[in-house]
Amino acid sequence: MMTAAAHTLADEMAERISSATVIRRDEPLARHTTLRIGGPADVYVEPASEADLAAILIICGEQAVNFFVLGRGSNLLVRDGGFRGVVICLAHANFSRIEIDGERLRCGAGAKLKNVSVEAKRNNLSGVEFLEGIPGSVGGALRMNAGAMGAWTFGAVESLRFMDHAGEIFERVAAEVPVEYRACPLLKNHIALGAVFKCTTLSREEIEKRMMAFSEKRWESQPAAPSAGCIFKNPAAIPAGKLIDELGLKKMRVGGAMVSVEHGNFIVNDGRATAQDVLELIELLKARAKNERGIDLHTEVEIIGEP
Repeated sequence: MMTAAAHTLADEMAERISSATVIRRDEPLARHTTLRIGGPADVYVEPASEADLAAILIICGEQAVNFFVLGRGSNLLVRDGGFRGVVICLAHANFSRIEIDGERLRCGAGAKLKNVSVEAKRNNLSGVEFLEGIPGSVGGALRMNAGAMGAWTFGAVESLRFMDHAGEIFERVAAEVPVEYRACPLLKNHIALGAVFKCTTLSREEIEKRMMAFSEKRWESQPAAPSAGCIFKNPAAIPAGKLIDELGLKKMRVGGAMVSVEHGNFIVNDGRATAQDVLELIELLKARAKNERGIDLHTEVEIIGEP
């Protein structure tokens, strides 16, 4: 969209949805990604309710405008030209609720994964400790079937709620939803609204012990500098980080983007990196893996936007 068209669309949204919904024009997406990189979105919205979300989707459909649903931006690279269209973020408190129901956690898509694990611990519920170290939201974890410490999201989910692009809401048992390594195909064209996590009762001391062990392992092996998490999916033959390490590519740099010293499958931003720096570094790593080991690396991080 041209800027004028984007502003017109934002004005139309403001007329048709509640005033509690946040609407911003030309919002820098670097503010919303853990890599701290990304050009502006034409329109950025934080719907205040499921009704507002449905209205936004309907407006985008009527205007044939592209939209992207943003979680906490922890597995995302936004190109330097930004996103032409509407970026929807379920950051409003109405999408971030965490409710205890016996041994179940009912969580909104906007709930932070760390908060889910902490609330479970507070209520002596075990099964979601691995989420503590993933810097994302429930919705993003569902969409990516995010995992850590040998566990994955759908291994702990009992059911999920989601919305189609026409604004209709559905609920489905997790066992009926096909999932893959780092993907949930259903959520490629539907929007996660929330999930129910099934836990088991355990002492808080034991849960704290597990979470502390996970945290120590994570900080020993992952960088503190801004990153997007793992850049590549793990090939069948060897973990991507180990492959990059064996190839001697740690510290390889393009501009302000550098392969992490702590973990070969992380690219960090030294504060000066552009998306183009990261993209060029990704291509260099892929070429070396292919040329020297015959291994094709495929990105796990999602890449959106314009050059």
